[in-house]
Amino acid sequence: MPTNKLIRIGTRNSALAMWQARHIACLLEAAGYSVEIIDIVTIGDKILDRSLSKIGAKGVFTEELETMLRNGEIDIAQHSAKDLPSTLAADLPLIAFTKREAAHDVVLSLNPDFRLAVAGAIVGTSSTRRRAMLAKEYSQHTLVEMRGNLQTRLEKLKSGACDAMILAYAGVHRMGMESYIVEHLPIDTFTPAVGQGSVAIQSSSQLDPALAIAIRQLCNDEPTEACLLAERHLLAQLDGGCSVPVFGHAKQHADGLHLQAGVLGLQGEVELKATGIGTDPETLGKAVAQDLIAQGAQTLLQDIRKQLAS
Repeated sequence: MPTNKLIRIGTRNSALAMWQARHIACLLEAAGYSVEIIDIVTIGDKILDRSLSKIGAKGVFTEELETMLRNGEIDIAQHSAKDLPSTLAADLPLIAFTKREAAHDVVLSLNPDFRLAVAGAIVGTSSTRRRAMLAKEYSQHTLVEMRGNLQTRLEKLKSGACDAMILAYAGVHRMGMESYIVEHLPIDTFTPAVGQGSVAIQSSSQLDPALAIAIRQLCNDEPTEACLLAERHLLAQLDGGCSVPVFGHAKQHADGLHLQAGVLGLQGEVELKATGIGTDPETLGKAVAQDLIAQGAQTLLQDIRKQLAS
């Protein structure tokens, strides 16, 4: 058992991010490590008057933490896996993925009878993926931007800024906000963002290899890792990210990994979908991405980026 070995965890300072950092800390402390949590405010947390797609930078929730890793100010950084850019620098590897929470989206409302299938309402979301899916499946609703941490968004709901909002179940569950859930959205028809539901641990190549291995052994869930690697290879092939309407979800079955994925036009006017089954995450992710590319995904994503930038 390690003696007096300190591990510094870098994190965003939102309540959800701090919950995730404390979860990692508990896993490490149980093995005898000392832990210090160092929290910061990222550019994505500072700029709340614009959608993520308008901020104009990849890694809006990760860039500052990556700088701290390179500078040796922290030993590891924890991220919501869905917030990670599609590709990472070679000197900043991901060394672990925590066991995935249920990955689906949920609808929150103060009205227990609210359902997305009802007549038009005001629905809040900050995700281009969710906006596109709502435009395709529930075009009767008026959509409003809903940036900020979960507590801020809940206060906006309570103040009447919207009738309902859509969030990831994992965050809602971790923040004890489940009493506001009025609808669970099925993954098959409302497929989540790549990485949704898991916490990723990133390190610097400067980290002691023995310590990196120890952290991985304590924090990594191998079935989750296989699923997320398939999803991330898909995303990297498409050069996607959290600001474009790409979706992808992998799940373990007896015959291997099943990956379903797709790309939507901003108004849901175009939908490209592909699925695949395999045992190697990288091969599977790339194969499903190539299927989407053959259907025109890269051209669609180029058009989407132009629209978002205008």
